[in-house]
Amino acid sequence: MAPDSTQTDILDHLQTAILLIDADMTVSYINSAAQVLLKVSGNRVIGEPIDVLFHEKDGNQAQANLLSVMHNNNPFTKRETVLELPNGDAITVDCAVSPITEDNGSNALVMELQPLDRLLRISREEGLLSSQQNSQALIRGLAHEIKNPLGGLRGAAQLLARELPDESLADYTDIIIAEADRLSNLVNRMLGSHDLMDMQQLNIHEVLERVKKLVEVETGHSITITRDYDPSIPDLEGDKERLIQAVLNIVRNAMQALKNADIASPTITLKTRTLRQFTIGTHCHRLVCKVTISDNGPGIPKELLETIFLPMVSGHAEGTGLGLSISQSIITYHHGLIECNSEAGNTQFALYIPLDITPMEQQA
Repeated sequence: MAPDSTQTDILDHLQTAILLIDADMTVSYINSAAQVLLKVSGNRVIGEPIDVLFHEKDGNQAQANLLSVMHNNNPFTKRETVLELPNGDAITVDCAVSPITEDNGSNALVMELQPLDRLLRISREEGLLSSQQNSQALIRGLAHEIKNPLGGLRGAAQLLARELPDESLADYTDIIIAEADRLSNLVNRMLGSHDLMDMQQLNIHEVLERVKKLVEVETGHSITITRDYDPSIPDLEGDKERLIQAVLNIVRNAMQALKNADIASPTITLKTRTLRQFTIGTHCHRLVCKVTISDNGPGIPKELLETIFLPMVSGHAEGTGLGLSISQSIITYHHGLIECNSEAGNTQFALYIPLDITPMEQQA
């Protein structure tokens, strides 16, 4: 039996998703929050089996759990449950089910779904930003400690070269100087550039088109680069060259992964969209530009996913592990964030860049 009009008004104003499920496992009521969460229309799902609305990602246990509550008359709660919707989307919720007895004496269930995706994403982003800041502080301190003795080592090698009695011995001092320079360059890359950002109004698609041309030249068009742009995205305040570097580092990683995996039809996709009222870290932005860089390569090993943005972490034997760290630093400077999701055949890097940051805030 569905709630009366007064009860419906109250339930529709709740932020928690509420469903009423009859003894035959059909939906007799769904409030507004549940319709939004499950992306359904209330008029269409009333009387439909509950498993039409969703099923658990790790096995079809949802209906079994509901039947258990119905028969045993004991409430049931499950935290961080992943539900798959008919359209393929997955949502993470806290699920609580309570048995009730209706006026006619029949049994029914009240299901409460509390969405967690936003909270989990905010927590994950805070962790990413904190990890990025901590690792940068550690690397900067370590890099400075390395750089000071390197300068002395190089200077001593130059002085020694002048005093050598045999010019053939200069090969050894040349090696010392060359290796000191190589380490110094590596340290400089770890530290990042200290130059001020050249902030200007730019179109994000100019950045992506520049990267596309560079990669096509490097690969000889052996990798297909597809574009899915939203032309309505407004200009943003940013450093064009740094943003090109940030995107190029990610695209080159995808290019390398595709080459190493010998994919039959290697493809990299560049996609842009706008997001409204989107939270990055703890700050909610009115408008955000989302750039998605995806490839159909073998994917990133799970053991690397949590650390790929840290300096010196690389999935390639020949890599330095600085590219993604530098990209994250550049996007972080633009008050944004980079996230990565990966599985075999589909690796996606999502760059979130706020469009509502003023030039004064950019320079802060």
